[in-house]
Amino acid sequence: MISYNPKQWLLALIRFNRTDTIRRLFPIILGVGAYAFGVAYLEMEVWKLSADSLVKNVSIMHTLLGFVISFTLVFRTNTAYERWWEGRKLWGALVNNSRNLAMKIAAILPPEHPDRLFFRRIIPTYATVLKNHLRSEETRIELFDDLPLSVRERLDLKKHVPNQVASAMIRHVQDLYRKGELSGEQMLYLNGEISSFTDICGACERIKNTPIPYSYGVFIKKFLFFYILTLPFGYVFSLGYFVVPIVAFIFYVLASLELIAEEIEEPFGSDENDLPLSRLAHNIKNHVEELI
Repeated sequence: MISYNPKQWLLALIRFNRTDTIRRLFPIILGVGAYAFGVAYLEMEVWKLSADSLVKNVSIMHTLLGFVISFTLVFRTNTAYERWWEGRKLWGALVNNSRNLAMKIAAILPPEHPDRLFFRRIIPTYATVLKNHLRSEETRIELFDDLPLSVRERLDLKKHVPNQVASAMIRHVQDLYRKGELSGEQMLYLNGEISSFTDICGACERIKNTPIPYSYGVFIKKFLFFYILTLPFGYVFSLGYFVVPIVAFIFYVLASLELIAEEIEEPFGSDENDLPLSRLAHNIKNHVEELI
């Protein structure tokens, strides 16, 4: 995720990066401009249509549809941002729950207890494997080198790794209970903290695996292009060849909103505007190591 100061307006105006929509849309913007120029040339130079022709009434349609397309794009952008913000809240909950679990382990197990090291290693491991799972990245076996051999032997990296790591934590808590090192109440609230990890994982998977419905996304794109491609016909009479940059700019604004929505609706990727999962996982590791 790009870190920036929202109060630095001038820097935001002159700064360009890979996610700037003008870079991605530039070829299409040129095409739209060439199309608008062709329409203007045909109407004014070839067909020699007058300002009283029926074509000028096309602008009335754009006046009526302008509110509809604006409302549709605003709804689209808000829906995408809600998905991005929900993903951020879920990872914020993972940070807090990891801290809570670490604090409870540190309070329950005495400083010299050997199992403190197990939780010191496995709690941050869950955050890392969840990040890899959501980004569809391969989890390296070296990540588990600090865990006991009994845990590493059970892991199958071809299966759901976050579930296996959470299961290892729960089994370890159950073993401590059977040894009499945990009371029943302590086991229950430790299991509750670990179960919350799985709840967060499931909620993140829901966001990742449930994109915006295909028909809705396709309709917006078709509607946007129909709106843009019919713009020059009605406004040539009042704008002349100035219709070329104006239509190109309108296309840039409307298409940029759709591109931004497409990028942030999947918040767990590795794009510049996606959530900083690697940084959050690293913070969890630091916090847990400080607490235990």
